[in-house]
Amino acid sequence: MKKVLRSVLVPLISIGLVGLIWQLVVVGFHVQSYVAPKPLDAVNAVFSNWGILWPLVLGTIRETVYGFLVGAVLGVVLGVVMAKIEIIRRLLYPLLVLSQAVPIIALASPLVLILGFSVAPKIVIVAWIVFFPVTVNVVDGLTHVDQDLLNLARVYGASSWRTFTQIELPAVSTPLFSGLKIGATYAVGGAIIAELVGSTGSSLAYYQEHASSNLQTAAVYGTTLVMTVIGIGWFLLVAGLEILLTPWQRRTTARRRRVASPSGSH
Repeated sequence: MKKVLRSVLVPLISIGLVGLIWQLVVVGFHVQSYVAPKPLDAVNAVFSNWGILWPLVLGTIRETVYGFLVGAVLGVVLGVVMAKIEIIRRLLYPLLVLSQAVPIIALASPLVLILGFSVAPKIVIVAWIVFFPVTVNVVDGLTHVDQDLLNLARVYGASSWRTFTQIELPAVSTPLFSGLKIGATYAVGGAIIAELVGSTGSSLAYYQEHASSNLQTAAVYGTTLVMTVIGIGWFLLVAGLEILLTPWQRRTTARRRRVASPSGSH
């Protein structure tokens, strides 16, 4: 219970400190409201327009989730193939690095021309951001599996599939989830960039841009908070999935099996 409280309270305290510093800066330096509103004003701007914002937020979440899933699956499959086949790794690794050298904002416009003003280019852009850290971490994880364990499995006659599922996959779980968490933090940013370029006007990014052009500063800061909450929430979801799927990483001792005593024995 103490661990749970600590894991919940510490982030809340950190967020509270950020809000307090924000409030102190605005009040202490007499910052005008059209430059930076108070935290509560930004929050009120969100709740007062929640009827308009809600469908836009759902759209951004949908783009983030779809793009993240596509990028994660592509990254895992590509990482496994590159780790298992050296010639493919040598051929594709430079291309992976080159793909990330292209600015996302520059990539968005051609995608919109090719795929049109739909959800497709937004999903592609988010997937483009996510797949790289996942691929790199999977490749690094699989190429650094303990060779002694692999040799021992071969000696005992384990099949390639059993070796992969029982030795290599558990060994690569930590770098895999590291890549997924990195991708989760950037996925929302990719969705927002895609909305700016590939939306016809009904999106969270365009709502913020419209608020900025009309000097609705509280709404601008409020939508920024909403985007931040989406990103943090998605990161926490991936982190929670890691805890659920990799319990052995937090277990310091092996589970003890209870052996039933024979009936009548003392």
